[in-house]
Amino acid sequence: MNKKIKNNTIPRLKTFEEVFKKSFQSAEFQSSYNEEITRLKLAHQIRAIRQKQRLTQKTLAEKAKMSQSVIARIESGENGISLDTLNRIASVFGKRVELV
Repeated sequence: MNKKIKNNTIPRLKTFEEVFKKSFQSAEFQSSYNEEITRLKLAHQIRAIRQKQRLTQKTLAEKAKMSQSVIARIESGENGISLDTLNRIASVFGKRVELV
């Protein structure tokens, strides 16, 4: 049963944009959001470079001396990545990790 307030009216639901705009005013939320976006971009870049170099996840994993499941978890964007793991993957791609 829906909750009702005065005059038997149901409160208006907020849109995602309204909730996001309000949440984004928080410095803590902004920091977490930006961290998440950075992690997702990195996952996307790793997958894009791997595919461009025509490597399978298994081949990349073998060259980086890790399991294929690690590569799959990284590329899914659902897990973080250690600097050591990132360096090993970057090395396979002929790249290096640096702060910009």
